[in-house]
Parts: sequence; C-alpha cells; structure tokens
Amino acid sequence: MSNKDFIVFGEPQINQSEIDEVVATMESHWLGTGPKVAQFEKDFAAYRQIDSSKAAALNSGTAALHLALLASGVGKGDEVIVPAMTFCATINAVIHSGATPVLADVDPVSMNLNPADVERHISPRTRAILPVHFAGRPCDMDALMDIARQYDLKVIEDCAHAIETEYKGQKVGSFGDFGCFSFYVTKNLTTGEGGMLIAKRDEDIARVKMLALHGMSKDAWHRFGDDGYKHYQVIGAGFKYNMMDLQAAIGIHQLKRIDDNLVKRAKVWNTYQQAFKDLPITLPDNGDNTIRHAHHLYTLLIDKEKAGISRDEFLTAMTKAGIGVGVHYTSIAEHPYYKKNFGFKTEDYPVSKRIGEQTVSIPLSATLSKKEISKISGKIQSITTLPLLEEA
Repeated sequence: MSNKDFIVFGEPQINQSEIDEVVATMESHWLGTGPKVAQFEKDFAAYRQIDSSKAAALNSGTAALHLALLASGVGKGDEVIVPAMTFCATINAVIHSGATPVLADVDPVSMNLNPADVERHISPRTRAILPVHFAGRPCDMDALMDIARQYDLKVIEDCAHAIETEYKGQKVGSFGDFGCFSFYVTKNLTTGEGGMLIAKRDEDIARVKMLALHGMSKDAWHRFGDDGYKHYQVIGAGFKYNMMDLQAAIGIHQLKRIDDNLVKRAKVWNTYQQAFKDLPITLPDNGDNTIRHAHHLYTLLIDKEKAGISRDEFLTAMTKAGIGVGVHYTSIAEHPYYKKNFGFKTEDYPVSKRIGEQTVSIPLSATLSKKEISKISGKIQSITTLPLLEEA
C-alpha cells in the first residue's frame, strides 16, 4: 500500500486561499505578530459575537489554558477540578500554574465532566473548575455554573474541540470567565499550531496579553509599527506565547469555511451512525436539540466481550488496512507521571477508566471522500462482525 492510499486521521483541509495568504505574508516580510494576527482576532471575535478586544491569539491552546489560570489568580496551594479523561495539556496547564489538579469522573454518555462528581471533589482549596467540551459536545454548563456560583469558583472552559459548539443557544467558552481554543493541525480550524483565549473582563484580557509576550507592556505589540518605535516596560514575568502572522494567515481563511465544514462532518457522522447501528460496539451519542455539536471526534467504544476484538486489536487492524485512528483518551490516572506525583488511582474514576480502555477515534474530516468513508465503514463492519460470524 502506498502512502497516498493511507487515510490520514485528522487530515487538515488546506485550500489555495490559505496558501496564497501565507505567500503574501512572507512577501510582506512581516512574519511575526502583526496585522494578520490582529485581523484573525477580529474575525474570530466576530464569529464568537464578542468584542474584538476580548480575544487574544496565542501559539497554542495549552498557552491559553495556562494564561487563563494565571489571570484567574490560580497558584500554589490552590486546587483546580479537571476531568479524569482528557488530554494531558489540560492537566499540565494546572500544574504549571502552581496549583494541584483534582480529577473528577466523566458522564458515561456525553463523556464530559460529571457535575455531581465535581461537587463531590470540592474542598476549601478549590479555586476553579476546568470543563472540557469533549469531541465537540458541550458540558452541562447549567449545572457546572450553578456549582461555580455556589462555591465562588472561576470557570475556565477548554474549547479545544468546540469552536462551533453551542449549549442551549449560547456558544461555549462564553459561560465561564475564560474560553480556550486550539488550532492544532487536527482541529476543525487549524493554523498548524495556535490557539485563542477569550475573556469577559477587560482586566483579564489585558493581563493575558501582557503575560503572552514576556510580560511587556501593551506598547510592545506595536513597537515596530509604521508610527515609529514604541518604548515598552516589563511589568511581569511573562512567556513567549504570541501567535505569528504566518499562522494567522491560515486561520483567517479557515474561519471563513468553519460552518460549511461542520455541515460536511455532520454528514460523515450520520453516515457512520447508520453504518454501525447494528454492530456490537458503542456509538457516540449526538445529544439532543438543545445543543450544537461541533463533530470534532467520532469515538467508538470497543468492548472485547461484545465485539470479539479488543480496542488495541481494532487499532492494529485499522492501521494495517490503511486507515488512521486515534485514542481520545487514556484516563489521566493511567499515566505514570500523574500516578506517581498525585497518587491518582484508576479505580477512583471508573467511567474514565472504562472509556480509556475502550475508546478509539476514526477519521472525521471535511476532506473525506465517499470512497474513503465507504472504506472506513466497510473495514469496521468486517472486523466487528467477523467474530460473530465465526461463532455462528
């Protein structure tokens, strides 16, 4: 099998418009943070229906999480509640803020943070809740915001999977104090690497922008402009988290197609749901009409007792067939570093443990052709029904 026949997991859709914009940016000789970043922030804010001053473009979604925690005042001695099933970036951002991550289990259907388990883990040291809108499905924000108000907690929404997601008509990322987005290469909108942070309060976004560029005052963003050199002062110990114009040049055009691509992914999702409905595997739940699902990941649960094949055997079979797959995610409590340093035990988070052992993500992209979708569906049908046929 040639590489060109392999179906890449999370293949980005890159059109000529992005290529032309990147070339134009290179020809302008302004590659770092400049006018394209400002335009991308403005366009993203318009899509989110917020003021452009409330958005900060960054070099990753992880940077957005880290800065949101710091701008929230989270630090040493504090605790932040996070889902036990998420990507390590969510946990690492808490650790790098100086705080302690506290895991809460997820709901078995939505795979999002379980509000009841969140409340069970609140202590006098709890400072914030960090819900992750997994796979593009929104968390139960009514329940989580009620908890946050009751205990006076900050809410930092991890929207890495959820740019288009809505909960009861409201865009996620706008419920809590901060919304954090990722534009990694596999995301619904990509800039290769990149992220965005939105905040409700002017003072929070000002602090984020200061910390994102070495802790320099706001004039640092404009020190090489056409109006002449601007002096700046370092007013905090910041980081190198700013986005480049080269990245924003891609994002500007990706954003224009985001809703059209959501329609395309939803069609793929629905095709999968129909193709797999009679198989001995667990399909993702699409939610009800009170939400808008971003359809970022299509995750199956493979239980060997039901499917006759283990999750890892399934991964191997798919890869051998030339189909890229992913695992989203192994439970946080399974990873050696977190077990050693925080004493997490997998049995304390049974839903996350089960999902982490059974989950597999298959390609869900606006770039998929009918032939590729048919190949993916046919392979899954064959490897999950073959054991049943052999028994018969």
